[in-house]
This record gives sequence, C-alpha cells and structure tokens, in this order.
Amino acid sequence: MAVTESRALPPQYVEDLQKDYGKQVTALTAAPLATDKFAPKVAGQDQAQRDAYTMATTQGQGIGAFQPYISQAGAYDQAASGALGQASTALGQAGQFGTAAGGFSGPSAYQGFMSPYQQDVIDATLSEYDSQAAQGLAGIGQQAAMSGNLGGGREGVMRSQYQNKSDMNRALLQSGLLQQGFTQANQLANQAFGQQSNLANLQMGIGQGQMGIGQAQQGLSQNQQGLASQVPGLYGQDVNALRSAGAGQQAQQQAQLDATREQNRLRAYEPYERLGFQGSGIQTITSGAPGQYQSMVQPNPTPLQNALGIAGVAGGLMTGYGDYLNATK
Repeated sequence: MAVTESRALPPQYVEDLQKDYGKQVTALTAAPLATDKFAPKVAGQDQAQRDAYTMATTQGQGIGAFQPYISQAGAYDQAASGALGQASTALGQAGQFGTAAGGFSGPSAYQGFMSPYQQDVIDATLSEYDSQAAQGLAGIGQQAAMSGNLGGGREGVMRSQYQNKSDMNRALLQSGLLQQGFTQANQLANQAFGQQSNLANLQMGIGQGQMGIGQAQQGLSQNQQGLASQVPGLYGQDVNALRSAGAGQQAQQQAQLDATREQNRLRAYEPYERLGFQGSGIQTITSGAPGQYQSMVQPNPTPLQNALGIAGVAGGLMTGYGDYLNATK
C-alpha cells in the first residue's frame, strides 16, 4: 500500500525576513547595552548654595555673628557699673561736704573758730593797760605835789576824770579785743562754709556727670544687645536668599541632566524598539502568508524491496527531509 506525506513550508520571502531579523537581533545583543550613558546623575550644589553654607557655618558670620555685639555690650555694662560706682561715691562725698558746710553756718558757727588763747591775750592786754593807768594816776599825784595841790580838791577832780576816762578806754579795749576775735572767727567760719559748699557742689557735679556717663553706657549696652538679637536674623535672611537662588539653579541643572539622561536612554533603546516593531511586523506577515505544501508518495514495496527492507524506506525519508532542509535555508 502506498504512503503519502505532506509538510507545510513558509514562503521563501518569509524565511528571508526571519533570517535577516535573526541576524539583526544577534548582532544587536552581542554587545552589552551602554547603560552608563543614561545612569541617574545628581546636579551639584550651585555657587550660591556653597556661599550660603559658608556664611551659615563660618564663625563670626552665621555662627556666633552676635558674639561681638554681646562682648561689646558686656564692656559697656562694665563701664557703666564703674561710672555709676564713681557717681555713688562722689554723691556720697557731696553729702558729707554738704553736712560739714551746714556745721559752719548759723549764729553759733563762729565759736568753733574762736582762739583758745583769746582770753589770755585780753587778760595780758588789760593787765598792761591797768599798769599804764596806774602810772597815769601816779603822775597826777606827782604833778599835784609839785604844784602844791597834793591832797587838794583839784587833785581829786583830776584823779576822778582820769579814772573815768581810763575805765572807759579799758572797756573799749576789751570790747575791741572781743570783737576782733569774733570777727576773725566768723570770717573763718564763713570761709570753711564756702569751702565745704564748693567741695559739695564739685562732688555733686562729678557725681551727676558720672551718673550721666553710666546711664549712657547702659544705653549703649542695650543698643548692642538689640543688635545682637537682630544680626542672626539678618544673616539668616542672606543665607536663605542665597540658598533659595542656588536651589533654583541646581533644579535647572538637574532638569538638564534628567533631559540628557532621557535622551540618551531613548537613543540607546531605539534599535531595540525598532527591532520590536520589525518583529511584530514580521509576525503579522508570517501569520497571514499562504503556506506551501510538499507531498511525497511511497508505492507498495515489491518483494525485492521487501528484501531490501528498511534501507529503501529510510533512504526515501532522508531524501525528503533533505529537500525540506534545503527549502528552509
């Protein structure tokens, strides 16, 4: 009995397309994909950002920028303390001088300046005066004796007149000496009062001046403290402005790097996408292409062929398979 075999073979142009596509795929995938060209990249810091960092971390600028003002405020406080201390001392001395000046005023102030030897001087002066007055009386007696009127009424009148005048002069001398001592003492008291008052006024002026200086130093200290509280904020504004400007530039650089990366990625994958489109097209063509069939009929074996056995059948099969292979090349 004869045996018939049929095989479906693709058209030649389809086989050519498949062979060419396979070569392209082999060639494209033979080398590794250069992924470094589209690896992620991070934009570096902008100069403004670096300046902001430097300003924020540099001692005496961002960090500790307030310290010089605090130190200056401390110096002003110390100066104010010294000035106020001197003012207190001067005002205290002014009070002492004022109190002392008060002791040199009033109706009895002169007494403290009376000479302790005044009475001795008065006594000695009056003693000398009395001695001279006695000599004067003796002289009247001598004159009366020489004139022959000794013990007479005329001598008595002369003695009485002399004594009255002498007593009056003695009283005037004594009061003059007392007045002189009082005047000198009063002048000294007035001088002492003036001196102490001037010293009190001088110390008062010094105290008030030092008080003004101390208050001014306190005001300067407060100003420095105010600046110390403002400076960090001002530096912070500058730092933030630089940081913001730098961040904008960094974002722009990052966008450019991302765009370049995406462009490189598209360029690197373009051959693969093109082969993908091509493969889809070939598949579409292949699925719609008409098939070619090859048939091979084997007659019933003769007795001789039976004798030859399987060798003949195998030879025919091998011939048919060889034709198929040739057709698929």
